[in-house]
Amino acid sequence: MSTTETEKMDERAGSDIDVEAEADAHLSSAAVKNEKPTATEDGFTIVDFDGPDDPENPLNWTPRRKFFLLFCVTIMTILSPAGSTISSAAAPNIMRHFQSDNGKLGALVTTIFLLGYSFGPMAIAPLSELYGRAIVYKVCIVWYVVFHIACAVAPGLGALIVFRFLAGVGGSCPVTLGTGSIADVVVPEKRAGALGTYLVASMIGPSIGPVIGGYLTPAAGWRWDFWLMAIAGGVVAVLVIPTMPETYPYALLDRKTKRLNKAAAALNNSVCYRSKLDTGRTPAALFAFSIGRPLKMLCVPVVFLQSLYAAVVYGYLYMCFTTFPAVFGDQYGFGSGPSGLVTLGVGVGSSLGVMFCGAVAKRLVAYLAARNGTGPKPEYILPTLVIGGLFIPVSLFWYGWSAEAKTHWIVPIIATAFLGAGVVITYMASTLYLVDAYTVYAASVTAAGTIVRCLMATLLPLAGSAMYDRLGFGWGNSVLGFIAIGFLPLAVVLFVYGERIRTTKRFQVNF
Repeated sequence: MSTTETEKMDERAGSDIDVEAEADAHLSSAAVKNEKPTATEDGFTIVDFDGPDDPENPLNWTPRRKFFLLFCVTIMTILSPAGSTISSAAAPNIMRHFQSDNGKLGALVTTIFLLGYSFGPMAIAPLSELYGRAIVYKVCIVWYVVFHIACAVAPGLGALIVFRFLAGVGGSCPVTLGTGSIADVVVPEKRAGALGTYLVASMIGPSIGPVIGGYLTPAAGWRWDFWLMAIAGGVVAVLVIPTMPETYPYALLDRKTKRLNKAAAALNNSVCYRSKLDTGRTPAALFAFSIGRPLKMLCVPVVFLQSLYAAVVYGYLYMCFTTFPAVFGDQYGFGSGPSGLVTLGVGVGSSLGVMFCGAVAKRLVAYLAARNGTGPKPEYILPTLVIGGLFIPVSLFWYGWSAEAKTHWIVPIIATAFLGAGVVITYMASTLYLVDAYTVYAASVTAAGTIVRCLMATLLPLAGSAMYDRLGFGWGNSVLGFIAIGFLPLAVVLFVYGERIRTTKRFQVNF
């Protein structure tokens, strides 16, 4: 694209960041009169983007417009996981307030949010593929705010748990659609960097939640944890609702088709238009078909195995978040605030993990493609999965036995940094692999992984206190480390056989 063309696109982006408004300018009645179809099918003129450089195609948006979209997604992605863990440091105060000493219920107050993450994607992914991503983001951020307000005024423990679950349903939106939004606007060869930023946000959120809760709860009470999330969500809603553009090609072409048909009807033009991506199903039939797609994708061995591995390591992370108060409070005598601060070790490790992936992923894929004489393949990202997989058991053994021996408090915190790095590298490699393998259904394949991952993160911490009571921190974490070792061959198997498995008819689902 020439410099002049790029400058013109930048000028248009500066005047209006809403892609739909810009599209309207291109689809005037005059444009309909001069429409020269390039393809017809069953009497319809097929509507597609106008060539590879069409500015309406999100892949061709200006850097400024892409940055704005990714900024919105990133902010929501930080906010949502922060809401998932903000109650972990406040759990003892919440249990005392409601006069309960049930340890499992105390953990459930935190992890029930992730159960909402498991159920939300089953509706959010198909709705986004039916109506577009932007409207779903906007509805869900309002949902998130409403149920955090409900948490802040909850009259009882049962009500609080239910409202936390519903807040998690709304909070699952950026986690479900974020990778799809990135795939919509970023070409594959640059996707690792954008996805890295997104994953930093998804890991910073859980790390800062306990820090906020650890200091805010003693100062203002546990209800203000949820008021703060509601206020922050409201600020984000004010930004997102009026400005966030649509990126999903199906929705953009559907709207373009409707505008063309409306303009043609106004001109008494007999031409009928149909989107290239139109399946011919009614909205109700398409939703019913799409709602089962994430579950169908879990029937594909490649998707299921990658999702299961990511679920296990993600569950370990949330087990650490729910047990930090016991480890650093009981073992080291930390108060509520410092117990929340220990999660920064995970945050630092997560950031380093993303930097590693950003530096290595693109070069690795290019090197393997050149060495094998092929184009880029999803499997070429999998060697990084081995590195992340090695960090997980090492960090668990280190964290468990250093806490058991009551070494200086910095030693187990350093171990959790390695855990954060391992989780991010593993999660990023798995996500890049699945998104590149199933780009058209990026939201659904992400939803499939989210369902398994968040179920594990919900349920595993509930068993954590009983396991540590029986085995201690050393052997308890060692058991988790041995399980992580059992997953290490997965990356090698998929690197060698992954393409054959995912392209074999027997292992495919009619999506």
